[in-house]
Amino acid sequence: MVMEDIKILDAVERYIKGEMNPDERLQFENLRKTNAEIDQLVVEHTLFLQQMNRFGEWKKFRSSLNNVHTQLAEQGKIDSTRLKGKAKVIYLFKRYKRVAAIAAVIAGVTTVGISALVNTFSPKADNAKLTSLSRDIQDIKKQQNVQGHEVNAIKNKISTSPIPFKAGGSGFLVDGKGYLVTNAHIILDSRNIVVINNKGEQFKAVIAKVFADKDIAILKIDDESYKSIGALPYGISKSSPDVAEPIFTLGYPRNEIVYSEGYLSAKTGFNGDTLSCQLGIAANRGNSGGPVFNSQGEIIGVISSKEMEAEGVAFAIQSKYIYSAIEELKKDTTYQSVKIPYKSSVKGMDTKQQVKKIQDFVFMVKGD
Repeated sequence: MVMEDIKILDAVERYIKGEMNPDERLQFENLRKTNAEIDQLVVEHTLFLQQMNRFGEWKKFRSSLNNVHTQLAEQGKIDSTRLKGKAKVIYLFKRYKRVAAIAAVIAGVTTVGISALVNTFSPKADNAKLTSLSRDIQDIKKQQNVQGHEVNAIKNKISTSPIPFKAGGSGFLVDGKGYLVTNAHIILDSRNIVVINNKGEQFKAVIAKVFADKDIAILKIDDESYKSIGALPYGISKSSPDVAEPIFTLGYPRNEIVYSEGYLSAKTGFNGDTLSCQLGIAANRGNSGGPVFNSQGEIIGVISSKEMEAEGVAFAIQSKYIYSAIEELKKDTTYQSVKIPYKSSVKGMDTKQQVKKIQDFVFMVKGD
């Protein structure tokens, strides 16, 4: 346990010092949101580093004063025989108040900077603007771990019992041969994945490729009971949708498929993020990874997160990035046969009929 604690502290310190790569940092920040113990450890360790820094500054200051005292004594400007121990520091402090004031300002700036860092790391509403829409299975909180040796250390520290599946969301077929798209944050670090269709049929799946920078993951159903499907009823759009365009989603915020409708409220995502678009729609945990459709039955995005401080504001990864992800996947000869549907056969139908045709190709996704 001692070695595990050391590894955890090492991961926390690398996080505080900004030494993690972007993927590790994203995973660690998600871990902080879902695990109070790790979050508290970050705050406490930051405060500890603050105290160490202040102690170091004070030691340097005292050393500087002693050096000045020695120089002044050598120059005969003070009588060192009359000043001993702490008296030296007190004497110099009184005599050189301006120098002390400057040192105090420097120490204050250091403290303020570290305090700001603590505030940044503390989980407050004004700093945590977004939340992912992955779902906690059986009330077991999802735990996303950093990569490398820290992963096993943290995992062993916070896991209390072997739960088969704890993270959940939605996904949808992009090829009838069993290829699905979902969010990367749903299945991150999962060793076992299952997907369940609207009929309750469950299939094992494996990760074909993860694109953490796009929050997109491509899964492949790897189960003898799965039968390849022909043409999919929907297409995947390459173009950006228009503002105010009606949209709807299908997903699994609970153990049955759920329909929601809304509109596209902005062509970009949170703070102008060009990877995503903003939706005016009700979204809940479990909707992550679900498809966003326009009125023509075309997928225009993959829903991924929502804004914490605003009701009915969600964000979706734009569908054009599905194409670039698949193209990257096909560089591996194993996946060269993957074909994305670009035409919608439900175009012109009313929404009710579209949903009936589409719902069997939208899956619940579970990861351990």
